[in-house]
Amino acid sequence: MFKASLTVLALLASAPAFAAGLDITVEGEANGVIHIDLLEDLAPNHVAQITQLASEGAYDNVVFHRVIDRFMAQTGDVQFGKTDAEAFDMSRAGIGGSELPDLKAEFTGESFETGVVGMARSASPDSANSQFFIMFAPAPHLNGQYTVVGRVTEGMDVVNAIKKGLGGNGAVIGAPDKMASVTVTD
Repeated sequence: MFKASLTVLALLASAPAFAAGLDITVEGEANGVIHIDLLEDLAPNHVAQITQLASEGAYDNVVFHRVIDRFMAQTGDVQFGKTDAEAFDMSRAGIGGSELPDLKAEFTGESFETGVVGMARSASPDSANSQFFIMFAPAPHLNGQYTVVGRVTEGMDVVNAIKKGLGGNGAVIGAPDKMASVTVTD
């Protein structure tokens, strides 16, 4: 029994620790709540930035601007993608970030499976800022190329219902779905 207890403790110690989470209330074609467990041990700097932005309300009313069926849904452009801001511009959503600095990559061996949340970036590995994406399906070609920050633990049905993009590179045409509110959970 003592040996079994040590084995369980060893497994728990080697499993990724869960930091705070996010509850994302989605409105549009998809309606409901997505819960994401953030993986602070894998990407402490990225998780800190996401939770800071969420705590400040920066993600509230931000659109899903790039949604590719059977791949991923991207959101988080707090500069141009926030529908209630003067700077909102759907044609520019996806090129902005936040006023916080870009982050150095925190790549790991974590696989991009269905429900995994990764940080979006430009061609530079050290350019992630506020945007993130949620996987509809596994994408092993992203492994080790993008920072994994979390996993959807509830609401994958809501993720799957997000309005798909029909424009170039998954651009959403017409009224996009949005993150009506994003709150940090314990």
